[in-house]
Amino acid sequence: MSKILIVDDDLAIRKLVKAFLQQEGFATFEAANGEEAMDVLANVKIDLVVLDIMMPVMDGWDFCRDLKKTMDIPVIIVSAKGEVAERLKGFQLGTDDYMVKPFDPMELVMRVKALLKRYRIEHSETVQVGDLTIDRKTFEMTVGGQSAMIPPKEFELLFKFASNPGHIFTRAQLIEQIWGVDYEGDARTVDVHVKRLRERLEQQRSDKVSIVTIRNLGYRLEVQP
Repeated sequence: MSKILIVDDDLAIRKLVKAFLQQEGFATFEAANGEEAMDVLANVKIDLVVLDIMMPVMDGWDFCRDLKKTMDIPVIIVSAKGEVAERLKGFQLGTDDYMVKPFDPMELVMRVKALLKRYRIEHSETVQVGDLTIDRKTFEMTVGGQSAMIPPKEFELLFKFASNPGHIFTRAQLIEQIWGVDYEGDARTVDVHVKRLRERLEQQRSDKVSIVTIRNLGYRLEVQP
């Protein structure tokens, strides 16, 4: 049973989200601010966090920033702050999804399920999208039965994209998640590796998978039907 942490200073919102999640078989835990949420995480293995932004003591921004530095747990922000700048800030801090209040509780439940599925795929040994298969054990990518080994960092980057098709990753997120928080290079490293991956996909003649640049944000992997 997946464990979901609901972090919101509005008790009514917590009760609403809790009721819909429990109805779908999830175990739920609650916190009224970021500090309380950190206490829960210290004692319970949480699988996903539903997070508000405007909270006392420790707000959602600070909580999300601290969480993503130390734990690989998916986060869905649910906030009344729906401006583009706020959404961008959320994704830059590492949130995996963003919903604006008022929201449909059943849509939230569906997004929770989809995000948990994505994370399970990402932590598996192999990923298959479109005509591309990636094997974590051998560092191989296979397209149409033709396999090729690729260098570790390129492999990790491709595995990240393929595990989350359609998800936008900023350069900062990719640097932190692939090269680590102590990396002293710059974001152009990501651009170079993406260029090499595009060339490899072309060489392998993949006609269903491509890495697309999202202007002013970063990259995402797209899969053609």
